[in-house]
Amino acid sequence: MPVRRLPSKPDLHHLKHQAKDLLRDHAAHSQEAAQRLREFNPRFRGASDSEIFNADFKLSEAQFTIARESGFPSWARLKQHLERPTLPNRLELPHHERIEDAAFREAVNLLDAGNTAGLRAFLQKHPQLTQQRVVFEGGNYFRNPTLLEFIAENPIRHGKLPENIVEIAKVILDASRSPEARNETLMLVATGSVARESGMQRPLIDLLCDYGADPNSAAHAAALHGEMEALNALIDRRAKIDLPVAAALGRVEDARRLLASEHENLPSPGRERALRGKNNEDRHLALSLAADFGHMEIVRLLLDAGEDPNRYNPVGGHSHTTPLHQAAAKGHDEVVQLLVERGARTDLKDILWHGTPADWAHHEGKLETEALLRQHAATNGRPRKIAIHE
Repeated sequence: MPVRRLPSKPDLHHLKHQAKDLLRDHAAHSQEAAQRLREFNPRFRGASDSEIFNADFKLSEAQFTIARESGFPSWARLKQHLERPTLPNRLELPHHERIEDAAFREAVNLLDAGNTAGLRAFLQKHPQLTQQRVVFEGGNYFRNPTLLEFIAENPIRHGKLPENIVEIAKVILDASRSPEARNETLMLVATGSVARESGMQRPLIDLLCDYGADPNSAAHAAALHGEMEALNALIDRRAKIDLPVAAALGRVEDARRLLASEHENLPSPGRERALRGKNNEDRHLALSLAADFGHMEIVRLLLDAGEDPNRYNPVGGHSHTTPLHQAAAKGHDEVVQLLVERGARTDLKDILWHGTPADWAHHEGKLETEALLRQHAATNGRPRKIAIHE
């Protein structure tokens, strides 16, 4: 879920009221509040709605959640940002202009200029820069990047990459020994529009994998962002075709096989519980992806396997919406009809903009889809087949 970006003139008093509202919504057993807590409060990551509602929840923890929902690690850091803003938290500036460390900023400037020789010499003089991280707050990713991660141009800073970005990346990789940074950079490249549009996405994916990045670490992110060229490149580098990947690509037989395999050759009871937990996560994400990309047969398989169409999508997977929101926004009428027939609620609102699936269809200009959903809502949600007009 995207963070709630602070307004141009944020007010601490208003944010305190938001925390009190969250406290009230938790007490009222709001499904939306449970999803926000799952996403932004580490204590509740992976918890069910009932576990969240049964937990003790105080105002201080509500304030902590509001801070993290705004892209800050704590209420104290959010308060400090409002009272004494620093350069790294100047959210209106591109990230390279928010770097306080002079040496790190110069290394990024050399990277952006495509100055291979200059960057190589600079890193020889300042070898610590390849291990160093800078801190940015107020966003939901790129919060603590290494120098290598700047090669992806994700988030967008200039809107273009140097023509020799592969050589630039190799200079940094040769000087760095961080597997974590390689995986983080691979995910940024695989989900970045600038890398794709510049024709550098696959070459950078190949380079990072050559240097040990795990293609599986970026596969789900690429699928969620609709970066299918990147996803196929990762599969070429031996990323696993698991259930979410199969759902994104519409690989029906793979999805059917993977679902069937959950019930075969189950391991010992302890491992079985863990496997079922992972399978549950995969099915949840797969339903989000299949609905988003309009793969009706896979949606049907997942619903037959017991997936709930009224859960918000999983953390990291359009988690402010439900599968019906995603299908409606894309105009996948057959998927919309199937979800509604299987009990998907048309009145559930997304968490960020508080729109129903019909509102999302309207916003995206999918007027026939909107009509289908309004028609269903007009019957007070009574189960019935809704007509699709050819």
